[in-house]
Amino acid sequence: MARRQRATPEINSGSMADIAFLLLIFFLVTATISSERGIMLQLPPKPEVQDQQVKIQERNLFKIYLNSKDNLLVEGEPVTDLARLKSMVKEFVLNYGANPTLSDSPEAAVISYKTDRGTSYERYLQILDILTAAYNEMYGERVGITAEEFRKLDLKDPKQKELYDRAREKFPKNISFAEPTKVGE
Repeated sequence: MARRQRATPEINSGSMADIAFLLLIFFLVTATISSERGIMLQLPPKPEVQDQQVKIQERNLFKIYLNSKDNLLVEGEPVTDLARLKSMVKEFVLNYGANPTLSDSPEAAVISYKTDRGTSYERYLQILDILTAAYNEMYGERVGITAEEFRKLDLKDPKQKELYDRAREKFPKNISFAEPTKVGE
């Protein structure tokens, strides 16, 4: 008797591409994509006149410089205690012309923040957080609440929005970010 050879069974692979495509779509749709929030800053409105020079009196300018080694200079003097920075900013802004070496008023006070390109992001953000915290404390004190309570005001609630507006009225957060310089310049 002759042996008959059996055909080897095969898996139909015609629809494998369809299945792979469906799996790919499934994972793309269900995967969560991490989105970086970045630094939440409100930019000033675009000026109507380009290349407009703004004249600021020297006494109304508080200079903060962070070099590539993350060393902090405030008004040309090294500062190692970051807790001092917040009080220095508040003293400068809230001077109201009493001390002739500090700002004329909160409206005129400008905090100039400059860095080197080699500055670490962590240190840059740490200083920026201190500057923001100083302003939040000043705003809170103006309306009799803490900085934490000021930060948590719900601007959709009319009463809280009115409190927020009253705290910031004629008291701008003037923080100027200068273009970073190359390391060592």
